[in-house]
Amino acid sequence: MAEKKQIKATLKSSTRTGAKKIATVMDSNATAFPLKTEGDNLPTVSEKRKILFVASEARPFIATGGLADVIGSLPQALAKDPQYDIRVVLPLYSDIKPEQRRKTSFLGNLYVPLGWRNQYCGVFTCVENGVTYYFIDNEYYFKRPGCYGYYDDGERFAFFSRSVLEILPFIGFYPDVLHCHDWQAALAAIYLKTMYCKRPEYQYIRALFTIHNIEYQGKYSLDILEDLFGIPSEYKYLLEYDGCINLMKAAIECSERFSTVSPTYAKEIKTAQYAHGLQDIICKNEAKLVGILNGIDVASYDPATDKALFANYSTENMQGKAVCKTEMQKMLSLPVKDVPVIAMITRLVSHKGLELVQMVAEDILHEDVQFVLLGTGDVAFEEYFKDLGRRYEGKASVNIAFNNDLSRKIYSGADIFLMPSISEPCGLSQMIASRYATIPLVRETGGLYDSIKPYGAGGNGFTFASCNAYDMLYVIHEAIDAYKNKESWENLMKKAATTDFSWLKSAEEYKALYIDTLNAF
Repeated sequence: MAEKKQIKATLKSSTRTGAKKIATVMDSNATAFPLKTEGDNLPTVSEKRKILFVASEARPFIATGGLADVIGSLPQALAKDPQYDIRVVLPLYSDIKPEQRRKTSFLGNLYVPLGWRNQYCGVFTCVENGVTYYFIDNEYYFKRPGCYGYYDDGERFAFFSRSVLEILPFIGFYPDVLHCHDWQAALAAIYLKTMYCKRPEYQYIRALFTIHNIEYQGKYSLDILEDLFGIPSEYKYLLEYDGCINLMKAAIECSERFSTVSPTYAKEIKTAQYAHGLQDIICKNEAKLVGILNGIDVASYDPATDKALFANYSTENMQGKAVCKTEMQKMLSLPVKDVPVIAMITRLVSHKGLELVQMVAEDILHEDVQFVLLGTGDVAFEEYFKDLGRRYEGKASVNIAFNNDLSRKIYSGADIFLMPSISEPCGLSQMIASRYATIPLVRETGGLYDSIKPYGAGGNGFTFASCNAYDMLYVIHEAIDAYKNKESWENLMKKAATTDFSWLKSAEEYKALYIDTLNAF
């Protein structure tokens, strides 16, 4: 990288009241990043801080995984603070359910430039739990089943990201912080800091980029930079990495701050073992990196009120959990007996530690236990576990499906929740299991390490450190032995169920991060 040089420039005042003139600092490749000068008019206690989330999914509108849980919960937790104006932008997928679509109203439409194209962009909106949602409508890009997995995903989410910047004057909302999530929203931060940063009304917008899973980075051929993404070649150096476009890399470079979803994962992604090739970029920008542990929606995952359960219960009265276990055993054709039920609810993919389970599955099932699995994924894993279920009929129930109702019945009916992930940025399942007084047994990685502490040290679950199936098996035996002591096991259940996994603490940490982002140079 060539040495940075200071280029003096004076820009017109921002459209914000009381805004000062600012200077821009440009590196030798001519990317402008507006810098705050002393006396800049940041929000005060009487002025709301404006945060705009940019994401590809959010509950209750559309969900494929943990990202939707975060975007469905964190904005609502932040919106409880009257000092914050929280808004979210999402694509208007055809899979959004009719009852959710009926909540929205049409604001209008505009045309969004993307390379050589001008594409229709409809804007819909609704307000839910104090959060204003906007939906970007374009049937060519979003009227198709599912959210991802199409050959033109790069173009689809480039249009989405460019639309976010284009609709700001249309909706009359210029955020203080543009909070972009994962590679699908990375281009919003990139567009902001390249093609929009010289526009007066965009100069004060700061970018925060959150990595939910570093494995998926948004990699594309450099040939399509201008034609598909509409980004001038002068910015090629920002997006180029390892011989191709890497949208996550560029968003990290462009954003004033970037974060990930647990403190331990923030440390792990500095290493080659976890960073999927981005470790050099992470280390270069580590001064901008923060790790904040996700939470869960404790109102939705509440065994005292959850309508999916066979019986409701609480830490004050746990009798309903025994009913949940008995009825789950009946439903899954398992003998109704007092043995520990070990459950897994997971995507059947390698990094979830399924090879570890395969190596000792039969050792586990030789114990006086029952095993329940729910999930879909790689065909090889699906076939292995289906065969395991056939061979251990009456001890193992294998359910190759994605079923939210059944997942809640398993969370409430199981005794031990097995989550031996090789890599886990945060993980929500261990928190949900805890909420239902089902004891997590996890590998010490990412958010699993940050959320579950070992029973022997007074913690809320069982843990093992190495990627070794027999270390895992040893701890499983510990958990089985602990289950036999009913009094101590009941105390452990209460400890797990009362662990605070709400968004309250995490929301406060995000507020501090927003302030830090606003003050970033």
